[in-house]
Amino acid sequence: MSQASISEASPGVLTLTGELDYQSAPALREQGARLLKAAQSSACVLDCSGVAKSSSVGIALLLAFMRDAGAAGKSLSVRSLPKDMHEIAGVCGLLEILPLQS
Repeated sequence: MSQASISEASPGVLTLTGELDYQSAPALREQGARLLKAAQSSACVLDCSGVAKSSSVGIALLLAFMRDAGAAGKSLSVRSLPKDMHEIAGVCGLLEILPLQS
């Protein structure tokens, strides 16, 4: 089974780590939605620097977290998107809509 986690590292900053795939995604999806809803900050950041490996499922998670943040009345930006995820997002034409930090 894939090892992955999402947690609140500091107020409004969520850290995503491990391998993002079809095995880890359901739990991450649930936990991320809860963390975004409970976050005290109106501007949240998802730090992906700890992601070791990702399939297209990782991009689907980012899109879901964007929806969750919006539903909670919060903004979400993505920091340190790994190269493999960046390439998948590019192939899918999603780089324009992902809120990537420079």
